[in-house]
Amino acid sequence: METTGKITPDNLMTLEAYAKWRKTGKTGLIAHRRLRTVPLGDHLSLQFESERTIRYQIQEMLRLERMFEEEGIRAEIDAYEPLVPDGTNWKATLMIQYPDVEERKRELVRLKGVEDRVYVDVQGQPRIYAIADEDLDRENDVKTSAVHFLRFEFPQAARDALKAGGASVVVGCDHAQYVAQARIGAEALLSLAADLR
Repeated sequence: METTGKITPDNLMTLEAYAKWRKTGKTGLIAHRRLRTVPLGDHLSLQFESERTIRYQIQEMLRLERMFEEEGIRAEIDAYEPLVPDGTNWKATLMIQYPDVEERKRELVRLKGVEDRVYVDVQGQPRIYAIADEDLDRENDVKTSAVHFLRFEFPQAARDALKAGGASVVVGCDHAQYVAQARIGAEALLSLAADLR
């Protein structure tokens, strides 16, 4: 799956071409996704998106919906393209995961506001908190949602530190009901630093 810097109807694969690519290319994409996924404790995880992951998501939606008309293709692009990092940020899907349905319902009430308490610490730089759900509010007066879309906007100094390499990076959550953090590994950090300019 080729990245171009901008997803357009013209540079997406046709349904036929994607079906052929999917037979062998999906394995590499899954490995890319796994590399860019950071668990935060037992119940939260961050999937850091890239043009590649979003391009794949769009292609999958087009495949599932058997969409080949430009209007429908454009609608899928418009829905997902805002999740592609634009050079000054990382964008991530935050997933709150509890296998038991009743426990999940209770925890989504307890974790209201958790999406605003997720952060990135770049060594030697001020903490950067996520900007959550810019497309629409995903919590109500009672509970939060199990899925949120986050943007971590990096000042130039933090981008420079990440691009230079060597800085340790921790992602975490400091919600009153859920505190966790994880160090981003060297290989994942190399992939994420490539999203910045």
